[in-house]
Amino acid sequence: MRESTVKRMTTSLTSAEADAADALIRLALAEDFGSTGDRTSLATIPESAQAKAAFVARVAGVVAGLPVAERVCRAVSAELIFTPSVPDGALTQRGTVLATVTGPLRAILGAERTALNFLQRLSGVATMTRKFVDAAAMFPAKILDTRKTTPGWRLLEKFAVRAGGGTNHRTGLFDGILIKDNHLAGLGGDIARAVEAARNYPGNAGLAVEVEVDTLEQLESALAVKADIVLLDNMSLDQLRAAVDRRNAIAPDTLLEASGGVNLATVRDIAATGVDRISVGALTHSAPALDIGLDYLQ
Repeated sequence: MRESTVKRMTTSLTSAEADAADALIRLALAEDFGSTGDRTSLATIPESAQAKAAFVARVAGVVAGLPVAERVCRAVSAELIFTPSVPDGALTQRGTVLATVTGPLRAILGAERTALNFLQRLSGVATMTRKFVDAAAMFPAKILDTRKTTPGWRLLEKFAVRAGGGTNHRTGLFDGILIKDNHLAGLGGDIARAVEAARNYPGNAGLAVEVEVDTLEQLESALAVKADIVLLDNMSLDQLRAAVDRRNAIAPDTLLEASGGVNLATVRDIAATGVDRISVGALTHSAPALDIGLDYLQ
């Protein structure tokens, strides 16, 4: 991973992302505290005890989720003060201090695991994304996420994709049009009919219409009706290059998106074909958690 590959993002959540974070935090804290609270800390730590601790990266990676960790701390106790040391999207090394938290020790211990769970998961997604972005950095293709997300975590995982330098695809079924193979199967494979219906449906004005194809023959049909985006599903490199040549010849404004068979060993070659976008389910469904710990300072 290279520090200069992507521009760091700000550490703010959108209002929708903040709402999603708060809902997940409530669930997570309810799982941890139950109806009795932290029995161990209540029994062993004096109520008056104050402390300072640091969230520390145990390995190199890309941090994401600091504003979520701050919300966890605030939800546990208004007396906790969370201070980020780096912005989301920052490349970290082993030993990098990501943030500090000060306040009642009982509250710090109560917030620790939940805050780490969010930080580790989201930083893992950001780190995975940065690896793909770096692998394709020589070419203009954007790295996009998919809807293959953890239920309930979609907005936060997509936030983490941006922290890693990736680009968000549609959020869900409600905010984008993607005519997939099963849609076409229900229409007898008629791409022109599907695109026309999508464009004319009430409320769809202004939305890009994307069509999934898995053959060059289907691509011809999609280009003929000037679909805004064509998703090239599981095509070989030769097919991708042929698709780019054909698009350039007859519908240069149509964007081409490669999907399927994309991994860190293949993404560079896929980007080199000239496609505009590469969607990668692995950004969210296969990202391992980044190892982060909380170290007591005083």
